Amino acid sequence: MADDPLNRLTTALADRYAIEREVGSGRGGMATVYLAEDVKHRRKVAVKVLRQELAVALGSERFVREIEIAAQLSHPHILPLYDSGEADGFLYYVMPFVEGESLRRQSGAEPSTTRGTWSGGELAYARRTNRRRSSGR
Repeated sequence: MADDPLNRLTTALADRYAIEREVGSGRGGMATVYLAEDVKHRRKVAVKVLRQELAVALGSERFVREIEIAAQLSHPHILPLYDSGEADGFLYYVMPFVEGESLRRQSGAEPSTTRGTWSGGELAYARRTNRRRSSGR
């Protein structure tokens, strides 16, 4: 059981974040999102973790770029980046946890009416989706 990725992640982040569960379907194209509690600040957070099989197969550069972009964004409708790092081979970043539908479940054109905010990753997804729709792909 020591090789179970979720157990390894939970152990690796235990001093900072208490992983509670996978959020929704949880798995996106590159990463899995978990609901966790920020141990120090006692607040709910979303921890986005690069899927290890992708890190091995493709490298982590794209995910690192997503983290860099998210860290630079500042807007009332974009979720801020709280933290990021690497723990026991897991590359992750942390944002506020907001209840509601994910952007992926929405049309991709507008932020969720229940949340009214986007994460940096969701914003990038919406832009890619809109570009594909505009070009007819």
